[in-house]
Amino acid sequence: MAKGTTLTGPRKAAILMLAMGEQRAAQLFSYMDDYEIRDVSREMAGLGHITSEEMETTLNDFAEAVGGGGAGGVVGGWGTTERYLKSFMKEERVKELMDEMRGPAGRTMWEKLANVHEETLASYLLNEYPQTVAVIISRIKASHAAKVLAVLPQELAIEVMERILVMDNVPREVLTAVEDSLKSEFMRNLAQKTTRDSHELMAEIFNNFDRSNEQRFMGLLETEHPADAERIRALMFTFDDIMKTDDKGIQTILRDVDKDVLAMALKGAKPEMREKFLRNMSERAAKILREDMDAMGPVKVKDVDEAQLKIVAVAKGLADRGTIVIASGADGADEFIT
Repeated sequence: MAKGTTLTGPRKAAILMLAMGEQRAAQLFSYMDDYEIRDVSREMAGLGHITSEEMETTLNDFAEAVGGGGAGGVVGGWGTTERYLKSFMKEERVKELMDEMRGPAGRTMWEKLANVHEETLASYLLNEYPQTVAVIISRIKASHAAKVLAVLPQELAIEVMERILVMDNVPREVLTAVEDSLKSEFMRNLAQKTTRDSHELMAEIFNNFDRSNEQRFMGLLETEHPADAERIRALMFTFDDIMKTDDKGIQTILRDVDKDVLAMALKGAKPEMREKFLRNMSERAAKILREDMDAMGPVKVKDVDEAQLKIVAVAKGLADRGTIVIASGADGADEFIT
């Protein structure tokens, strides 16, 4: 466990139950509600190897008896979790719980839907009655609903909006029926799929190409599969996308980037990108950076690409955590920068 990491309640419970063995764990499970079983089981399935420090933190005095030699031998995983559950639950119910855990995260059905990619959800909704689609859209987060509506066929999206505008309070029994349908027909099938969205995967691969290979393969895709190339390009996160954040975001990025890496990256950046970074630095720091770039002379595109990828990784990490906001795009460049 990394220093400063806080153990959550479900994680502590999962470690404790693994340590006490199947029989006693089964007794504890039998007293829990379904959502508690799901929370603890999900943690148990994702534990992997448990460190001695985690064991000692969780078990306190009990760690003196089992933490020294036994902690390293306790391993959580999907198989272990399933075996524990089967010791006191019917196999059909265990399968149902395991499918739910392998599916999108979230305690309620609507929380789970918030973690389903908008195009995946939209594909499912195409086969539903517009009124059912309206109920589902009205129950999920507005930010996610906007993304789903944007990828639905225009006629269906408009009809769904019209139905939402005149929709009264949805009876509980209707919501229950919709939730049951989503659970049995959509979430279970989604949980059984092991592949991620192929365009997202390819966009991530393209983000890690050097500039020449990115241009080469994107050119081939644009010739053979233009629609796929356009979608991949829209999903890509490149150095030039950093132009689309505000000054506060640039200042945040600067705090996490090595100055030598920054100099190399900006050496090959567009003038407007270079100035965006420089104006968010102190006058002295900007002057030193300009001098460092001038002193470099000609640099290889490969070195510039590597430096820019490092900054992209920092920026993407900050964006994923919600610290900064960046849109996406793509671009190319020359062979040498002088």
